[in-house]
Amino acid sequence: MPNNERKVRAAIYTLGCKVNSYESLAISEELSKNSVEICDPSEKVDICIINTCAVTAEAERKSRQIIRRMTSVSPDVYVIVTGCSAQLDPERILKIKGVSAVCGNREKMKVAELAIEYAKKLRSESEKQNIDGSDGIICSCELENAPFEKMSISSSERTRAVLKIEDGCESKCTYCIIPKLRGKIRSKAPEEVIEEAKILSENGYREIVLTGIEVSAYGKDLGRRDGLISLIEELGRIEKIKRIRLGSLDPSAISEDFIDRASKIPSFAPHFHLSLQSGCNNTLFSMKRRYNVDMVKNKIDYIRSKMPDAMFTSDIIVGFPGETDADFEETRKFLASLDLLSSHICAYSKLPGTPAADMPNQVAPDVKSARLKVLEALRAEMTEKILNEHIGKTLEIIVEEYKEAIGAIGHSANFIEVAVKGADASIEDLHGRIITVKAERQENGIILGRIV
Repeated sequence: MPNNERKVRAAIYTLGCKVNSYESLAISEELSKNSVEICDPSEKVDICIINTCAVTAEAERKSRQIIRRMTSVSPDVYVIVTGCSAQLDPERILKIKGVSAVCGNREKMKVAELAIEYAKKLRSESEKQNIDGSDGIICSCELENAPFEKMSISSSERTRAVLKIEDGCESKCTYCIIPKLRGKIRSKAPEEVIEEAKILSENGYREIVLTGIEVSAYGKDLGRRDGLISLIEELGRIEKIKRIRLGSLDPSAISEDFIDRASKIPSFAPHFHLSLQSGCNNTLFSMKRRYNVDMVKNKIDYIRSKMPDAMFTSDIIVGFPGETDADFEETRKFLASLDLLSSHICAYSKLPGTPAADMPNQVAPDVKSARLKVLEALRAEMTEKILNEHIGKTLEIIVEEYKEAIGAIGHSANFIEVAVKGADASIEDLHGRIITVKAERQENGIILGRIV
């Protein structure tokens, strides 16, 4: 960029899942290639991109709140809104004063294109105008027959790099609107995934996290029933990649063949985040999930027989419509039997447009809150138990960050969080390095130890 040309600054505000984070990073890299400086959302910028979420009613409300906040703080900023909230109701988003453009989930890279075009106008010294959302545009919101959108990244904001391999979902879970907002299953071509992973590994990333809207369905649209595990086997041959981690998995998609093959890949991280949602068969049936508790337990037992160090985390919803005290107690007992490392637990909230929102016997807020507290206490007990079992053992971690009060922090392959305190952590810059730590004690859900 010539010295006398105007500098254009942009911020990207991302809400929601790892897929959104990946897509925002791809947009960010494209802007950087075109001499647009990427800044923190708190800074004064010329362009603001908001990548929204609508997985729950609260997420959708928060997305609109962020849009209003950003447009009110900087009314002269060119604002582009994308993501699931934009896909859900683009007209409503466009009516928010200050919004310039709304892009759905079909073409996220259209966001970068619009931002780059606006940056060119600013650099041509045309006067910057206060843009009213009523004069804005809506683009790329038709999901029918949408292809897998081409995008890639070469870097990550963390030491582990998230790599999107799949988009879309064809499940019909009664609480979820995401299939309507992401379309049918589309998979990234295996050779494109491999090439992107190689670039990331050459740029120093030793851990790759494979993510998607329904990552376990990878390859289904390509005619490959074993598409995901075949891809992991190919990635496992990339020497510089030391860990291959998976995003959230539907328990019904985990076959014995998958586990048998994964257990033979040295770089496969034995950590399974299960999209469990409930531990009661009645509730799972009402949710239209594709498994029952016996199936989940059998799969976990089989995984542990093949991968003794495997750890499990999960997503749980409490207070789903019709969940009785007895149903909830079944969930509590089932979770207690699984020895989960951790769980993301949330109370059910109505999301208009989903079957569950119109179901009878909605659970009262105070009951949901009480059940939430019970499972949070159980989660803390299970985490403490598992961490205590690791005291005295050695754990290999990739150092992700350094906090003065805690030390150098990272995760083991099976996702145990580990910190190295004191002199060990300050010997040299450990960021991104693989180190071995002797576990000495645990505090607040984190193993504390020393380098060995």
